[in-house]
Amino acid sequence: MINEFEAKYKENPDPWNFADSEYERSRYAATMASLGARHFQRALEPGCSIGVLTEQLAGVCGHVDAFDISKTAVASAQERCAGLKNVSITRASLANFFPSNSYDLIVLSEIGYYFERVELSAIAARIVSHLVAGGLLMGVHWLGYSEDHKLYGDEVHEVIDQFPGLHQTHSERHPGFLLEHWVKA
Repeated sequence: MINEFEAKYKENPDPWNFADSEYERSRYAATMASLGARHFQRALEPGCSIGVLTEQLAGVCGHVDAFDISKTAVASAQERCAGLKNVSITRASLANFFPSNSYDLIVLSEIGYYFERVELSAIAARIVSHLVAGGLLMGVHWLGYSEDHKLYGDEVHEVIDQFPGLHQTHSERHPGFLLEHWVKA
């Protein structure tokens, strides 16, 4: 999987048009609006890509730990967020990532459908174990079809919704994407 994503970023520095598309602007706006006026101590953003959402999360978080599997994407995200002292961006794979911190916000955005159900469930268990009680897990996923996706967006959220210890508190269906929140008991 590493080589597939790295190849995409080598070919096009923004292969999904995260910085400029109307769909992405709409998704980011809904994501941030869904957080309301809440401020978070520490957030985790796996699959941060070029850091567009990372940059926005920095405004409502004491610290954001973000990572991506592509070293090219990480370099772009680090450049975009260079002036933000409360952001750390590293290269890592969600499949092999073991957080060392605790978080009160975890954002799974456009990433869950790259995994099979069983693998995603194991990833969710690992991540949720680092979510503090009362912490928020946010899922935001495209509802379309892509040959490189192993699950549909709705299926990703079904996996998360069945996870013990999480209670869904918010759900929005937008044209093209689903945005939901779960709180850890």
